Amino acid sequence: MSPTPQDPTTPFVADIAELREVRAHDPQRVTKLLSSRRRRPLLPADGRLMIVACDHPARGALAATGNPTAMADRHEVLARLVTALGRPGVDGVLATSDVLEDLLLLGALEDKVVFTSMNRGGLAGSSYEMDDRMTGYDVRGTIDAGFEGAKMLTRIDLDDPGTLRTLETQAAAITELNRAEVVAMVEPFMSSRRDGKVVNDLSPDAVIKSVAIAQGLGAASAFTWLKLPVVEEMERVMRSTTLPTLLLGGDPTGHPETVYRSWERALAQPGVRGLMVGRTMLFPHDDDVAGAVDTAVGLVR
Repeated sequence: MSPTPQDPTTPFVADIAELREVRAHDPQRVTKLLSSRRRRPLLPADGRLMIVACDHPARGALAATGNPTAMADRHEVLARLVTALGRPGVDGVLATSDVLEDLLLLGALEDKVVFTSMNRGGLAGSSYEMDDRMTGYDVRGTIDAGFEGAKMLTRIDLDDPGTLRTLETQAAAITELNRAEVVAMVEPFMSSRRDGKVVNDLSPDAVIKSVAIAQGLGAASAFTWLKLPVVEEMERVMRSTTLPTLLLGGDPTGHPETVYRSWERALAQPGVRGLMVGRTMLFPHDDDVAGAVDTAVGLVR
């Protein structure tokens, strides 16, 4: 399961059994590996990024491609992540600390771009979902780990007071990240509750409005990026910002070829730098993780 380490003196683990032992008896190894991790520039020569996302479980969101518990088996999730990160053209990963530190111990974060996931407090289906507090990484944790950026989900419900606390907290984090010259990746949506469930408005006008709000958060924006959904009229959506943008994949229910065509069209828009996709690649309909990743990489590059 673990990639073969290029440096034989670096103490990567060989499998899940050894990973469990290290977590119990040698947790300091995480700090040692963070300090010695081989890093690379954020953007490669072609200026494009292919990032694998895996922060859904921390919000209690375990479903993928119609299976409500697809991401419940951590062994399986890690195996799929290691496969995805090992494919040519994959630049890095977005995840919470539990996942990132497992991948670090497995040797899968060498020469990769790493984004931390910050706000996981708005648990899926909870009464307080819009009060999406920073219960994952904080700014200091991201910087101390030597990671390249931090991502925050920015759902904006104009009828829910919890949104204001979320925006205030995120503005402070964006300011800190910019001052530290670390990427602040903001993922905005205009959201509302329908029959007790939070639903994101994916109309072009709503996405444009969410961009206008999100890109103004914080006291600086030089290191702020956006993560946006693929929607209709992406040309108009991308004219609403000058910030570098990655596209998210979500958990689409349509035919894979239709999804890929929509990504391809959106990737052609000025300002779009690549994809940040999770469940679509980790749990594809045909269960071919390598094939799904290679297809996505082909669209980005």
